[in-house]
Amino acid sequence: MRTLKYVIIWPLAVLTALAQPPEERTRQALDMVLAGKYGVFYAQFSPEMKKAITLAAYAAQAGRLLADLGTPLSQDPPHTRYIGGSATVAITLHFAQANLNFVVSWNPAGQIQGTWFRPPEAKSPPPYETPAYSQPDSFTAHDITVGDDEWKLPGTLTIPRGKGPWPGVVLVHGSGPVDRDETVGGVRVFRDLAEGLSTRGVAVLRFDKRTKVYPQQCAADPNFTMTRETVEDAVRAAAVLLHQDEIDPRRIYVLGHSQGGYMMPRIMHADPGLAGVVVMAGSVRPLEELILEQFEYIFSLKGELTAAQRAQLDAIRQNPWKVLPGVTEKYKADLKDYHPAALAAESNLPMLLLQGERDYQVRMKDFDLWKAGLAHRTNVTMRSYPALNHLFVTGEGKSTPEAYDKTGHVSPEVIDDIARWITGR
Repeated sequence: MRTLKYVIIWPLAVLTALAQPPEERTRQALDMVLAGKYGVFYAQFSPEMKKAITLAAYAAQAGRLLADLGTPLSQDPPHTRYIGGSATVAITLHFAQANLNFVVSWNPAGQIQGTWFRPPEAKSPPPYETPAYSQPDSFTAHDITVGDDEWKLPGTLTIPRGKGPWPGVVLVHGSGPVDRDETVGGVRVFRDLAEGLSTRGVAVLRFDKRTKVYPQQCAADPNFTMTRETVEDAVRAAAVLLHQDEIDPRRIYVLGHSQGGYMMPRIMHADPGLAGVVVMAGSVRPLEELILEQFEYIFSLKGELTAAQRAQLDAIRQNPWKVLPGVTEKYKADLKDYHPAALAAESNLPMLLLQGERDYQVRMKDFDLWKAGLAHRTNVTMRSYPALNHLFVTGEGKSTPEAYDKTGHVSPEVIDDIARWITGR
């Protein structure tokens, strides 16, 4: 009887679910998750999803995230995209500290084939306008893959035309699920670097970040840390360059921007055979200190602080990690007692450190700490640029988050400085 009952009811349940629009199914799924009914939600996962993440792992990840965020203040109507027979529905939730999309992808059988809380998608950037310092006829570009395991990442390799072998550089991203171009608003930092440097005789490998390609798997990975997120893939990408016929294996470099620069000392120790490294806007101070500093700066742009802003700053002072909901204790522990300048001082790899003086995310204070920590090194070159912001784009006055939305390009001065430093070695 049990078998017969199961066979009769299961198709009926599926038919009932399929009779509901995906938007309604997603609303119901959201209610389950917000109520902590993870088992009921998980029962709708496809077999492939259940292999990718266990109920315990999902409950731990979602529970920790929602504990940090609290109850949503409001939510927007569902937004649906159809691809083939699948439907992906996003509901934007407005929390006190952040806005997040609750995303569920439904397969044609009415099962959940993907889900997580994600930042709202940024507006599509405008079409790429080739900067004057890029000469597309002077280099070739082709797809390439970093790694061959479950974490393999798609990327692009640009190689100068002509007779090699060429020096090569790997580009390592800043924070967040960033694409291979490191698209931030209207700026494609890494595409500018790749095309500008390849025009000047340097091969460049850039790739989509692990958290962009595998967001669900990263969230479920019990060993996920900033080191795993950044250092591992940087080293794997450098190994890819090592085996390209057009690349000089003795002249392989790694360039890290923002978080990539912060992690650069660990990359240097993980791959001591590199020819050198470039740090662009790499912080030195603890992440918690930078979080508070950035909020203080952004709030100050609009004049006198409101009561709500003062309360938010007080809450951040007590626990800066609240701004990054869902961060695990293991992720925090990975950064505890990490001192980038001191670790870099233990290496003898040549370094080029660049900093925009209008950068509010990573300040000149960090640049000065690099300078002090590496003062004894004779193969370290440092340069700051008065007019550049965190993305190394030229501007005037105080830097603002809104400025990132404007179409812009990495300063040609930066491109030239990096190219000269690499090709002159």
